[in-house]
Amino acid sequence: MLYVRVLCDKVRVYLSSSTKLSTKEMKNLIYVENLKKEFKKTIKDPGLKGSIKSFFKPKNEIITAVNDISFHVPKGEILGFIGPNGAGKSTVIKMLTGILTPTSGKCEINGQIPYKNRKNYVKEIGVVFGQRTQLWWDLALRETYTVLKEIYEVDDESYKKRMAFLNEVLELEDFITSPVRTLSLGQRMRADIAASLLHSPKVLFLDEPTIGLDVVVKDNIRKAIKAINEEENTTVILTTHDLQDVENLCNRIVMIDKGLKVFDGEVSDLKRRFGQARELNFVPENAESIKALDYKNEFMLNEDDLSVENNGVSVTVRFNSDMVSVEKMLNYTLSKTHVKDINVTDADIEEIIKGIYRSEVSLDA
Repeated sequence: MLYVRVLCDKVRVYLSSSTKLSTKEMKNLIYVENLKKEFKKTIKDPGLKGSIKSFFKPKNEIITAVNDISFHVPKGEILGFIGPNGAGKSTVIKMLTGILTPTSGKCEINGQIPYKNRKNYVKEIGVVFGQRTQLWWDLALRETYTVLKEIYEVDDESYKKRMAFLNEVLELEDFITSPVRTLSLGQRMRADIAASLLHSPKVLFLDEPTIGLDVVVKDNIRKAIKAINEEENTTVILTTHDLQDVENLCNRIVMIDKGLKVFDGEVSDLKRRFGQARELNFVPENAESIKALDYKNEFMLNEDDLSVENNGVSVTVRFNSDMVSVEKMLNYTLSKTHVKDINVTDADIEEIIKGIYRSEVSLDA
């Protein structure tokens, strides 16, 4: 316990005493207005001469990582914050968590400006990075939570109730006495989520919470996040490359690319506006029966509106239903070949987002 007390004393200097909760519930918990972040990059000429020259007369270039992004998040919402690598997601999250200061614009969460009130602000947020951990590697998980209890100054009664809830939702009991270094990736992720929720934060930032996990563990993590959100009305900002995370957890997404916001709306609206792609899947009776099919010449579509894949067992036709109706596509297929099984599905969100990134659809539609 001496080790725990010393460790807590060292860490507590970064935190202040707990702030009182507002008596007035805010409609929007998170306000982001015209947020911009620029970085100064030194341009160096090649070779030793270039290095010496840049040391005495450096040339600087301004890189805009985030450019005029605005969005609001109501209390209790799970917001999917997505974009390709290098889009600026991490930079935005770092500004929201108070790690970075914006070049311009406004960022306010629960009435606090993260980078100005960070000591108070960290009491009201939880952060989980899929590739990093906030747990102490050689401590048993239960001892790690004891350390965090002291750091966040959670009283004994609240801690007891909190751990009971987290044990129920995240199923920690099987490994809570194990050293953190012995935990599997899925166990560590559950343990990290619990650690971030120990002090009952109002906002939970999750960065790739299911990365590297198998299908079953991913599903369990998603169920836990949903349960926490429903039980405690915790606002969640979720960044992920796994589109199943988005479809299973989020009603709304904010999508950014190259530092700019390219979409802000409900997942269902994204599908409605840009989900004109359909997928026809069928299993032919035999390989010979598909030779009569010539979709491109029949419908005169370019490769953006039509693609055909044949894996030797089944055929997949992806097509733009604004250009060719489902009825016409089915009629043509069935008139030219015999099939054992056939179905038509909507394009999933991943295909829609890929299309937006490739600028295949208009966001002004």
